[in-house]
Amino acid sequence: MCGFCGYVNKNGIPKQTINEMANKIKHRGPDDDGYFQDENISMGFRRLSIIDLAHGAQPMFGDHETSVLTFNGEIYNYQELQQELISDGQTFNTDCDSEVLVRGYEAWGPDKLLSKVRGMFAFVIYDEKQNQIFGARDHFGIKPLYYYDDGNNFMWASEAKAFLANPNFKKEFNEALLAIHLSFEFIPSAETLFKNVYKVMPGEYFIYKDGHKELHRYYQFNYDHIDHSQTIDGAADEIKKLVAESVKAHMIADVPVGSFLSSGVDSSYVFNEAAKVKPIHSFSLGFNNSKFSELSWSTKFAKEINQENTPLTIDGDDYFNLLPTMMYYMDEPLSNPSAPQLFFLSRGARKDVPVTLSGEGADEFFGGYNTYLEAFTFERYQKIVPSVIRRALGKAASIFPRFHGRRFLIRGAEPLWRRYYRVNYVFDEVDRQKVLKNPALNRDTAKYTKHLFDAVADQDEVTQEQYFDINTWLPFDILQKADRMSMANSLEVRTPLVDKEVAGFASTMPTKTRITFENKQPITKAAFRKAAASQVPKVVADKEKLGFPSPIAQWINDPKYHERIVTAFHSDIAEKFFNVDQLDYILEQHAHGKSSMQKIFTIYTFILWYGVYFPEATNTKYADEVVLTPTDL
Repeated sequence: MCGFCGYVNKNGIPKQTINEMANKIKHRGPDDDGYFQDENISMGFRRLSIIDLAHGAQPMFGDHETSVLTFNGEIYNYQELQQELISDGQTFNTDCDSEVLVRGYEAWGPDKLLSKVRGMFAFVIYDEKQNQIFGARDHFGIKPLYYYDDGNNFMWASEAKAFLANPNFKKEFNEALLAIHLSFEFIPSAETLFKNVYKVMPGEYFIYKDGHKELHRYYQFNYDHIDHSQTIDGAADEIKKLVAESVKAHMIADVPVGSFLSSGVDSSYVFNEAAKVKPIHSFSLGFNNSKFSELSWSTKFAKEINQENTPLTIDGDDYFNLLPTMMYYMDEPLSNPSAPQLFFLSRGARKDVPVTLSGEGADEFFGGYNTYLEAFTFERYQKIVPSVIRRALGKAASIFPRFHGRRFLIRGAEPLWRRYYRVNYVFDEVDRQKVLKNPALNRDTAKYTKHLFDAVADQDEVTQEQYFDINTWLPFDILQKADRMSMANSLEVRTPLVDKEVAGFASTMPTKTRITFENKQPITKAAFRKAAASQVPKVVADKEKLGFPSPIAQWINDPKYHERIVTAFHSDIAEKFFNVDQLDYILEQHAHGKSSMQKIFTIYTFILWYGVYFPEATNTKYADEVVLTPTDL
């Protein structure tokens, strides 16, 4: 697990710039650093040693030192690929997964190499022979890769903050995307809130040659091969095999591996499978004096399977004091209230292990979110009521004052690509119009992601919603916060359920094996739960999904934290982008019992992020409140 950066050389860039860029992401690799420079490019690397501790230094070179690799991640099938390459005549100087990438590139080229690898990764190879740069990101976006391209300068990095150290990076806020962020809490595309900074998308690679960049898609999750003959029992049996194999593969390391453990089925299942391979230390997070704490569940389960568990706790001061620091390490503003918890969980785990397993991905691939259930209601409504009548009812309902069922009638007249709740996850179009200082910035956020629904328009609504989440919520929220909050603490997090073999089977599962009903009661993740129930106590497998709960909604009303939010909502940043009266109204509504936690938190964290990354444009001192983690000092 590492961090890397690089750029195409330009006149006037000091030679030490590459070192300064790499030091911006020192937290990703505190164990070692390395650099490569020639007349064309500069490459920097920071290493967190996990595999082949003595010989895994980077940049790593291929034949005749004409191919130069920097790599972040883990290739779980590297030993198989190594043997295949040796059979093809390649020679190896190390036993680390990094070398498989550079040798595989030389032997097979980009597409064949990427068709074979299994893992979480982002890497860049400079090919001196062809005078080109090849950069790739893993299938689902577990590991990050950014690039800056303004038409004249080209640079890349594991985290966008590395660009700040390059004098040719022009830092500009991408205001045109503010409405998108307010809708989704992230930017569900290659764009970012920095102008000319882009994400390499999951399953994508780029070639930069002769001043031009080309993007290529090497993998796209799809539902083209659903097997409608599958049963829940049969799917559960296959899931059992896949999860056991994936967890085992994800435990390959030359250092101790731990596991995150909540009270939920996903992390419990992963932890239980890991314990079958070897004893494993688990880590759980709770809140001081709070009903939101899950520690009693997790510690009891760890004890039941005779494994060690370390319970960790935080309070409101911990949480709110961290937020400016969190925005710094996140790179892009993200208002998921569970992100600070992941930071503290990672910080606690890192004291004992450099690698942990985690349970992300099961809900997206196997149908775990309760919001998928509304698809059944809307599909029935659409079958019973003709579209002409639905549109008329929706139009009429929008005119009348609030009444029970009004929202259902309005949404029932809309197509799924506009109706799905994640399209208006935080602020809908009407709310954005009220809150934005410049209403011209408002835009149709549903159209921004309509192409994802179009890609699976022939599937049922549950499948379409899962496809949307796999392509947006999973990489840009769930995996984004997992990577940033763990790597801020120099901890590698591995996600065995976000794996191309596991996902390959999930893509064949019909909806009836993902979500089913017993006695009219819905069961989400039906086949996955059945697989888990055969391995962990039934009370764990059947436990209702809680996500990663926190008392943030209550803390917002606590005078101590409320005052911080009010101050932010009346800052010059707030005045610049938002109607302050409307922000006050949202706070007031929350105080009177109408929960607006996500709206408040989205605005608040955006203000903090802007203050941290654009301190020259504000009178706030949020940048001064960033506390670097020890490996960055």
